[in-house]
Amino acid sequence: MAEQPTIEERMKRIRLLVLDVDGVLTDGGIYIGPDGETMKRFDIKDGMGITLWHRAGGLTAILTGRSSRIVENRAKELHISVVRQGCADKRVAYEELKAELKISDNEIAYIGDDIIDLPVMNEVGLSIAVADAVPEVHDAARIVTKHAGGHGAVREAIEHILRAQNRFEGAAAPYLFS
Repeated sequence: MAEQPTIEERMKRIRLLVLDVDGVLTDGGIYIGPDGETMKRFDIKDGMGITLWHRAGGLTAILTGRSSRIVENRAKELHISVVRQGCADKRVAYEELKAELKISDNEIAYIGDDIIDLPVMNEVGLSIAVADAVPEVHDAARIVTKHAGGHGAVREAIEHILRAQNRFEGAAAPYLFS
């Protein structure tokens, strides 16, 4: 039987970061106004992490079970062009995403928080759970962040991957050494 790659080896292979939204990019709360409008809270540190990931040449995709114009708007702000919303079966959407981007499982990291994420987490090269994910997701993850969803967990994961790939300093250079 072939030896399983270490977490470090898995991180070095990652080219595509796939993100859930509610509970990962947000804290999972949905605010509903008096006229039925919804709002979500995003963490600015996660946005900066995604910017660093893109500066380092990484690809990002969103794969979420819900549909929201808010997610479209946030994705545009962060220059995430691959967005799949309303995915009742995330595995189907994931397979389509892989084929479209011509990328293999071992080059993909996925960050999730709930059981709807498990089918994809079980396929990718690097599965990541946010700190406040449900126990089943913690058990399935290769990495569990210290930060909760919507509170810098995505940034934390990105920094780990970029540092493993020796690309963090290059991506952050315009900010650190200006």
